Amino acid sequence: MKVRVPHTFALLFGLVVVASIATHWIPAGSYERQTVDGREVVLPDSYERIEGEPAGLADIFLAYPRGLVETAHIVFYIFIIGGAFGVINATGAVEASIRGIVRACRGRGDLVVAVLVVLFSLGGATIGMAEETLVFLPGLVVLSKRLGYDEITAGAIAMVGAGAGFSGAFLNPFTVGVAQGIAELPLFSGFGYRLLVWFVITAITVIFVLMYARRIRTEPEARYEDDQGLTRIGVRQKAVLSLLVVALLAVVFGALRWQWGILELSGLFVALAVLAGLVGGLGTSGTGERFLEGAAAITGGALVVGLARGILVIFDGASVTDTILHAMASSVQELPASISVAGIYGVQVLLNYFVPSGSGQAALSIPILAPLGDLVGVTRQTTVLAYQFGDGFSNVFTPTQGYFMAGLALIGVRWERWVRFMWPLQLIWIAVGLVFLLLAHWMQWGPF
Repeated sequence: MKVRVPHTFALLFGLVVVASIATHWIPAGSYERQTVDGREVVLPDSYERIEGEPAGLADIFLAYPRGLVETAHIVFYIFIIGGAFGVINATGAVEASIRGIVRACRGRGDLVVAVLVVLFSLGGATIGMAEETLVFLPGLVVLSKRLGYDEITAGAIAMVGAGAGFSGAFLNPFTVGVAQGIAELPLFSGFGYRLLVWFVITAITVIFVLMYARRIRTEPEARYEDDQGLTRIGVRQKAVLSLLVVALLAVVFGALRWQWGILELSGLFVALAVLAGLVGGLGTSGTGERFLEGAAAITGGALVVGLARGILVIFDGASVTDTILHAMASSVQELPASISVAGIYGVQVLLNYFVPSGSGQAALSIPILAPLGDLVGVTRQTTVLAYQFGDGFSNVFTPTQGYFMAGLALIGVRWERWVRFMWPLQLIWIAVGLVFLLLAHWMQWGPF
């Protein structure tokens, strides 16, 4: 008998219930925190037990709306992206350009996939591309299907590609920069070794994605051979595509140079939707209608973000998040140095399920694990790399990561289906990461 996997919403709600039950036996505790250079960091030796309040029945049902409140900026960002691409798709610009790419790349789809994965990996490695991948997903789904691939291939190009770069980042200011600053390391030190790490992880990712894409590939291009005269890109469509290119460039430069966040990116895509609708000939009413249709199409994906955050809401509300971190750190402290590297790595991987934010995880864990590394003979540079791997590898796997779950909704893939695709690469990534960490420990990678 085939076992039916529950819907993503059911799975996440079940995790909220489990988390609520766990708060009745996990003792409450807290670290003291202080602000350093505008960042809130944890004082490593300040953990103490406090009076806690385990989650009750009401907390279980309030976790979802509270999660939606905490992630409102992400939820509405997703709605706006969906609305903007609903407008753009209605102009016909994307469809016409995709057909042109399909004809130009017939027989070379693998090359297109490989190049795009590398480009997204570079984005993750340099500007910390993560949430920004969402804006590319609707177009990538269309491109992938026209090239004979599926929705998972589209998601892998952007999210797994950027995830590989995020994990092996050499210039990511949100992870490497923040973590090294907290660990008091020179900013972006260890560049050469990180560049090697990025190259190997990206190469493995490209090979894995191509192997999957080739396995599921079909030949849909033939249906466009007889309609080439109908797919010419008109003046309006060219103008819409130009606006889209400008907007995507603004995403990159805004994140890199102007420190744009979700709010600024949301405003950018509101502007894109308005301009694309008017330039594309939809008119004011047509633009509004297409925007609402596009937003409505991804309602499930937007709302699941709040449910994913609900697990963290339960732990934070019961004051057990710091206790979990303290227990993880304590379990590593008595291990030999070479094994401690693996232990610190494991703590970081597990911690990302509770604190999905890269910079947030750095602020919480590095003040504790960096001094711990000093005690057991692990360099701070190696500890930062362990944090980097722990955060990056699980970003496109854990259901508590909001932007990742939103991305799955945008490509129309359920989490359990994605897990079946992703788990082999997840294991490979973790194993390769451990090898690099052991090598870093062996050569006492520094400067300290």
